[in-house]
Amino acid sequence: MSLSTARLNAIRAVAEGGSYAAAARLLGVTQPNISAQVRALEAEFGLRLFLRESGQLRPTALCLKLCDLAERAAEAQDEAERLLRSRSSLREGRIAIGLGNAMPGMAVIAAFHRAFPGVTLDVETGSHQKIARAVLTHECDIGVLPDVPADPRFRREHLASSEVIAIAPADHPLAQASEVTAADLSRVPLIFRASGSSTQRAVERMFARANLTPQPFLTLDARDGLYEAVVNGLGVGFMWRASTGRSDGVARLPIVEMRGLATHETVFSLKDTQNQIVDAFYGIAKAHEVATRDG
Repeated sequence: MSLSTARLNAIRAVAEGGSYAAAARLLGVTQPNISAQVRALEAEFGLRLFLRESGQLRPTALCLKLCDLAERAAEAQDEAERLLRSRSSLREGRIAIGLGNAMPGMAVIAAFHRAFPGVTLDVETGSHQKIARAVLTHECDIGVLPDVPADPRFRREHLASSEVIAIAPADHPLAQASEVTAADLSRVPLIFRASGSSTQRAVERMFARANLTPQPFLTLDARDGLYEAVVNGLGVGFMWRASTGRSDGVARLPIVEMRGLATHETVFSLKDTQNQIVDAFYGIAKAHEVATRDG
């Protein structure tokens, strides 16, 4: 471009120093470099930016206006850099986090907030599909999900092992069982999640391995809606064991066919999403994983 940053800097330096040599010293480049930048711009637009008076280069009125605009542009650039740096500052930055499950992600968020109270937290919840897409499109800086897709673009940190369990109303015939089988579950009204849910994918794989294809009584998009439907006696649902701290009104039932099929709740982000805040969140996540494992 004609008005490159280098040319504008050269013009401002000559106007300030009064000569090509002084401008070269100010910018730490050679004198021919400065004179070439200025003369090329003058030639391209067919105008004079400097007049020589008493051995000094004096800026024309047009040149002074150009210098003023260039200075404001430089100030705007500095302000943009300050804005970007503040966005990633542990004193006043911001991070957007997507959660598939309330736990253990919310526990990590709480620990992060205690460690870095100046950072603003934007927390989004949703299905596995929604949160994975939000990370891929940079709507979220970081996601926390079970069964994170195998994608080489992702940076990861495991949080905790988890498995899918069944949840039944407290007065349900299965509620007193120590564990249930896929066959047991196929004989009662079931509440499924929508297909974008990692829970539902695990449930469908489990029934497929057992050669069963039960039809749900209800299919719900939201985890909270499923939980409330179970509490109110509408059927048996499914969730990740570590997905919530709630235990009211439901019986949690291990599923025989889920033995040994645990997966990890995982913190993940795009590898090119790197700044102090993201690195600090990974540090908190690692500390949580160690504390959970050793505890």
